[in-house]
Amino acid sequence: MVANYHPEPMAATLERISAPDLRRVVDVYRDALRAHQEELNLLNVYPVPDGDTGTNMALTLESVCGELDSAKGMTEVCHAIAHGSLMGARGNSGVILSQILRGLADTFAPLEAATGPELVVGLRRAADAAYQAVLRPVEGTILTVVRRSAEAAETASGNGDSSLAGILENVSTAARDAVASTPELLPVLAEAGVVDAGGQGFTLLIDAFLNVVDGRAVPEPQVVAAPASVAAHMAGGDPSSLRYEVMYLLDAPDETISGLKETWSSIGDSIVVVGGEGVWNCHVHTNDIGAAIEAGIEAGKPNKIRVTDLVEQVEEEQWVREHARGALGSYSAPETERLTTGVVAAAVGEGLARMLTSMGVNHVIAGGQSMNPSTAQIKEAVDRCPSDAVIVLPNNKNIVPVAQQVDALTDAQVEIVATNSVVEALAALVAYDPRAEIGVNVGAMTEAAGRVRAGEVTQAVRDSNAECGPITEGDWIAISEDGIHVAANTAAEAAFGLVDKLIDDETELVTVLVGADARPADTTRLSEHLAFNYPQIEVEVHEGDQP
Repeated sequence: MVANYHPEPMAATLERISAPDLRRVVDVYRDALRAHQEELNLLNVYPVPDGDTGTNMALTLESVCGELDSAKGMTEVCHAIAHGSLMGARGNSGVILSQILRGLADTFAPLEAATGPELVVGLRRAADAAYQAVLRPVEGTILTVVRRSAEAAETASGNGDSSLAGILENVSTAARDAVASTPELLPVLAEAGVVDAGGQGFTLLIDAFLNVVDGRAVPEPQVVAAPASVAAHMAGGDPSSLRYEVMYLLDAPDETISGLKETWSSIGDSIVVVGGEGVWNCHVHTNDIGAAIEAGIEAGKPNKIRVTDLVEQVEEEQWVREHARGALGSYSAPETERLTTGVVAAAVGEGLARMLTSMGVNHVIAGGQSMNPSTAQIKEAVDRCPSDAVIVLPNNKNIVPVAQQVDALTDAQVEIVATNSVVEALAALVAYDPRAEIGVNVGAMTEAAGRVRAGEVTQAVRDSNAECGPITEGDWIAISEDGIHVAANTAAEAAFGLVDKLIDDETELVTVLVGADARPADTTRLSEHLAFNYPQIEVEVHEGDQP
């Protein structure tokens, strides 16, 4: 974590933003996202609780700063911002953020320096671009926050305030109010007791503008101490001497929270307490689980208590990174003659990569629920294909919007077959013909993928409720695109429920992709269940090695 990440205040309030000023805004925003990364990740429960919003936004800004190295004039700086954010966008939050930055950059590019009225135009352009980037906009997300920010800027301008500082002050207030209201618009946030992570990340951009324009300090993150476990995790080392992560929702009067934080600071670090008006989401790393929970009991009423062993968690995530590092280079198909249509696919796991390349994929890039490849990584794989036309199989909903940016950035013709799982990709590849035109392949592969009903078995990381009823942390759950169908005590029982849900009278083949930590006994039990209950169906079992 960056300890002192915001620069010294400006000597005088700016009335115009020049190219160097804009570069400074980007640098401040990058450092703010770095510092708040863990806080934003912990808030991330929508669209899925994968805890990567802060990471994706920070990595997107790292790409922008990389592009800014040699940019000087306003046109060059704005081009670097637009191009760097597009190429470095990761996940839904990164893609939306890239559109916000591009909206501002496209507005400022023709100018020698931007004044208050141009900032108003830029924010409106940014909000419109953000909404256009999402197929089905959802209120209560970063979209709501950037839209209300643009509306506040327009209102301030309409009331006669044309100063940068005045407009930004109004925007800052509106953005924070919008973030605070996100749980009212998105029930999943209210249930978790958090605000939207992406919206919170956007407010830091306005803070960065205010820092450069008016010398105001960027807010410090709500993490009291540097998260040693996260730093070690990112470095691939020992996670921390503090082994356990304790989280719970706390119903407590606001005035008791300072006492909770003080107690926690004596027993742990990575302390995050977010919320207000009597409802708080509390997080700490500690070796004293009992004391962490007792502090909550003294403050109020803790509920939905979750304790995670950080050592086991980091070992799993480290496994993912180790397998991802070589995915692009290690899992490229052998050089071949020029093809009419090539294929790039995203996946994690040696077994899955081998399967995909054996079925015609030219390059496999590391990507899945635990990690989202950038636009630049997908473009690199596309450019390496021995063809002028390339199909991308994202194999995850979060990667689809990133992949859709690539066509405009390469000389190759790029089309997306929007697969949401590797199983769908395998079905699509059965219909793939490298000698056929891309349009023919897209039609055939989309139709083939559409005939697949895919699901997965994984373990619940928190108590919740779903279509199947109450779920307890540690339950094995069966998930398909229709929701969570089964919560069971064992992975095998969850798998039984999943295949029973997916199989119908038209089913001819069941493909089982076995994860890295699956128990052979469970795989055998699943095969026996299928053979006994569905003797007419062919079953294929493959070692996918996915986490």
